[in-house]
Amino acid sequence: MTPTDNPSFMDDSFVQAVLSNEIEKRYLNYALSVITSRAIPDIRDGLKPVQRRILYAMYHNLHLYPDSRFKKSASVVGDVLGKYHPHGDAAAYEALVRMAQDFSLRYPLIDGQGNFGSLDGDAAAAYRYTEAKLRPFAMELLSELTAQTVPMRDNFDGSLDEPVVLPAKVPHLLANGTTGIAVGMATNIPPHHLGEVIDAHLALIDNEELEVKDLLSYIKGPDFPTGGDVIAEKKQLREIYETGSGSIKIRAQYQVEEGKRGQKFVIIRAIPYGVSKSQLVERIGALVIAKKMPHILDVRDESTTLVRIVLELKKEAEPVMVMAYLFKHTPLQIHYTLNLTCLVPTESTLPTHGSDLSVPKRLNLKQMIQEFLKFRYALVQKRLEHDKALLDKKIHTLNGFEKIYSALDEVLKIIRGSEDKKDAKERLQQRFLLDDEQTEAILELKLYRLARLEIHIITQELQDKQRELKKIEAILGSTKALWDLIRQELITLKSQYHQKRLTKIIAQEEEIQVKEEDFIKHEEASVILTRDGWVKRIKELKDTQTTRLREGDNVAHVLVGRTDQLILFLSNQGGAYVCRIYDIPASSGYGEPIQKLFKFDDGEKIIAACSLDPQYARSSKLSLQLESLLKYAASLDKKTDQPADEQVLALGPHLLVITQQGFGFRAPLLPHCEPSLSRGRRLVKLQTGDEVVAVQLCLPSEFCVLVSQRAYVWHMLLSEIKLLSGAGRGSSLLTLKDKDQVLSVHVLESVKQEQLVLETESGQQETIILKNLPVHPISSKGKELLKKTILKSSQIAISKTE
Repeated sequence: MTPTDNPSFMDDSFVQAVLSNEIEKRYLNYALSVITSRAIPDIRDGLKPVQRRILYAMYHNLHLYPDSRFKKSASVVGDVLGKYHPHGDAAAYEALVRMAQDFSLRYPLIDGQGNFGSLDGDAAAAYRYTEAKLRPFAMELLSELTAQTVPMRDNFDGSLDEPVVLPAKVPHLLANGTTGIAVGMATNIPPHHLGEVIDAHLALIDNEELEVKDLLSYIKGPDFPTGGDVIAEKKQLREIYETGSGSIKIRAQYQVEEGKRGQKFVIIRAIPYGVSKSQLVERIGALVIAKKMPHILDVRDESTTLVRIVLELKKEAEPVMVMAYLFKHTPLQIHYTLNLTCLVPTESTLPTHGSDLSVPKRLNLKQMIQEFLKFRYALVQKRLEHDKALLDKKIHTLNGFEKIYSALDEVLKIIRGSEDKKDAKERLQQRFLLDDEQTEAILELKLYRLARLEIHIITQELQDKQRELKKIEAILGSTKALWDLIRQELITLKSQYHQKRLTKIIAQEEEIQVKEEDFIKHEEASVILTRDGWVKRIKELKDTQTTRLREGDNVAHVLVGRTDQLILFLSNQGGAYVCRIYDIPASSGYGEPIQKLFKFDDGEKIIAACSLDPQYARSSKLSLQLESLLKYAASLDKKTDQPADEQVLALGPHLLVITQQGFGFRAPLLPHCEPSLSRGRRLVKLQTGDEVVAVQLCLPSEFCVLVSQRAYVWHMLLSEIKLLSGAGRGSSLLTLKDKDQVLSVHVLESVKQEQLVLETESGQQETIILKNLPVHPISSKGKELLKKTILKSSQIAISKTE
């Protein structure tokens, strides 16, 4: 029985609702929470909530100022979680650690003592081991809290207040940047040079008509804490900062040094932002070990506090070419995606009021600067109003002191003659026309301050406060004066935190085109593929009987070619896989499973392999055609999808594809004249239950001989077999019967001197002179050689006639 079956089950505590509507509503609430309270920073102080709460707890609760003693990070995390941020301690500590890492933040906010991680990707020590306090730069985000410049709100349980946003003096979001992934959106703001950012703010204060292109004359581009080079044209940067999104290249910085006896060393001095140094060194080392970079003799990390990765090169090596290859194949060059998305207060939300309605927006550079200046203007105005209120109160008190200094004896007489404090207060108010605040201050006054010298000090203080008040009132009464104050404060900050730019911005240069084969030592090698799918490369194979094999395995294919040439593997499921011979692992042992090079489907195995080195083709004619095709393939422009010449495709070489069920076709070799991805290329579309039995290189002028399991033979001219431009099933070449299937395929340049030899298990031989065998048409029954015989492939051979 369901609740709806029993009406009495329903009472006031149950509300009927549509499940889909409730899910949508709650998911939207979750998404909004992630966006506004977790992943996206606020444009005003540039912080996410967890960062803001960590800094506030360290400042307000723990008083961990730059001149204070360090305190355990565990204390900070506990205070943050217990009072402001009821989430996981690991996430809070991770945020704290990041704010202390000088390789993560351009201007770190926390001074860490202990292991706070490294550029090698090492994690920080547990929070019970590390200690922390605020850095001076963090104080620029916090110091105006006492002036009540920002709105406060209840913490999660309503027991404490916390700031909605920190009263940042510096444009922190542009200076330090941030990254975050929310629901349906993300942000990735790079760090910038603070001096350049402040110059851009000053320029916009002076002229609000400036556009993004004008501001980019001050902000040159990102300035990452790990240095490096940003490769981007001015036009590209302008488009990125105008739209708020785009991608740039970050490249490592290096220099070339020469050692004794002409040795060359490449010294990598800076690596791209966010790249693990240890993983980078491992990646370069892996290329060296795999012999893909024979020009590098050694790679070692000699870094201390500064990055220094040393590449030892051979004397004949070209450092520029070596680095061009490494930029392409290692994280020495990365793409960094900019996304200037942040939380922006709505028009109805003033930075000095208690409401906090902010929405995520992707801003351009000018909008980011405008939003911070708008926020800063309201903060300074609020700070001055707070200072004015304090001055008014102080001046009011000092005026009360001034009234009584000429009648101190009378004041003391009144106080001594009073019954209690209340009576004294009332008498003084009546006698000197004082209010409660002034009278309270007089009664709390220490006796030593009644001395003549102290009276002069108080009088001087009153005059100073009055002058200060007039100055503040003048600034509050003038928009220009207020902006001048903001300008001067920004200039002071710029000089206080002046640092040299770490990242160079260089124009997009023409990339040196390097290919992997440029670094391959050209030498002859043999590739051995076994029946069980083990593959290896050796320098020379004298006898297949001497090569090391796993027990029960045997050699299936032996291919010869130069290391820079291609090798083509073909599977029983119609997949074509291409790699360079150099990519086959060199081994004197068993080799490696071929699945390490390519990704196969279930049940897929290699049934054929071809070396595409023209020098080792089976005939001179095939060699010439193959060489011509490879040169033509290299000349095609892959970027423009240049169509292939139909005449070139028709000349060959081709791939002859034959399936067990007698289907076959020729396929152009051209698509396979470059290395494939690990998933390979689809060559054949098979019928259910069928599989590829043979794939061989051929020319249209050649012949093929097919033998079936039941000892039938077919002799065909290859030009009669259909040429398919793409993956297909082909035509039915043979008429098979009695569950017969194709067993063996042979491609011959000529049949004048060739004979087919069949040997039964009983030792009986049948020899067929191929020139006497008629050429069979497509879909013919073939010629039966041995009746009631089931052959194996090992019983079939082609030999020369005597």
